[in-house]
Amino acid sequence: MKTKVLVLDIDGTLTNSQKEITPKTKEGILHIEERGHKVILASGRPTHGMEDFARELELEKYGGYLLSFNGGRIINCKTGEIVYQRILPKNVLPQLFQYAQTHDCGLVTYLGDEIVAGTRIDSYMEIESRINHMPMRQVNSFVDLVSEYDLNKCLMTAPPEQAEIYEKELNERFGDILSIYRSAEFFIEIMPKNVDKATSLEHMLSSVGMTKEDAICCGDGFNDISMISFAGVGVAMANAQPVVKEAADFITDSNDEDGIVKVIDTFIADEEL
Repeated sequence: MKTKVLVLDIDGTLTNSQKEITPKTKEGILHIEERGHKVILASGRPTHGMEDFARELELEKYGGYLLSFNGGRIINCKTGEIVYQRILPKNVLPQLFQYAQTHDCGLVTYLGDEIVAGTRIDSYMEIESRINHMPMRQVNSFVDLVSEYDLNKCLMTAPPEQAEIYEKELNERFGDILSIYRSAEFFIEIMPKNVDKATSLEHMLSSVGMTKEDAICCGDGFNDISMISFAGVGVAMANAQPVVKEAADFITDSNDEDGIVKVIDTFIADEEL
């Protein structure tokens, strides 16, 4: 039997509504890892915000990967090596900051284990800080500070109705040099051009001699559509956005009903490789 790669979004997919991996889901994932199948966590979260889940699922032991920043960075959990990375062009940062100020929306980026805010901290930023277990710091000279670093992603925040408008406007203005899409109704992800979960996953699979046909990709959000469409088997959670379900080959149970266990039982045979 050929090795399968189970690719999991985190929020709304791997974790339940309490942002926890249930014992049943954890048991199912560890079971397939023990038999030689690979697990990749693919999230819009920063790398630091994924590490607790990586430890819980023992990805270091079993040679799993973290695909963070919606594909902006891939980490080999066994070696700690960055195997793939894309960074934002520095000359666009002042323009993003000006847009955020003009439209009174939030703007943050990620430096190590810290979230740095260039605008006033709003309730959506607080959600980002809380789910990633990362402290947030508001700075006055945002552009000057972050320009000294290689950034994989910025995040803008706004109420859902406005975020939908801002997403379209930002794409009209920056779509030729940036990838811009929402991961949640109030989160606008800002990435280097042509960075998404599918593009990075394809790069990672080819580097280890595997193909998209080996991949089973599971997700619930807008930013999961690319990898769900790309995979040999694309899976949407029952709690997924309607457009995500349209892209999927299979719809599993919700994240509160151990939907990932159903995927494992359906597509990954319970036998030694």
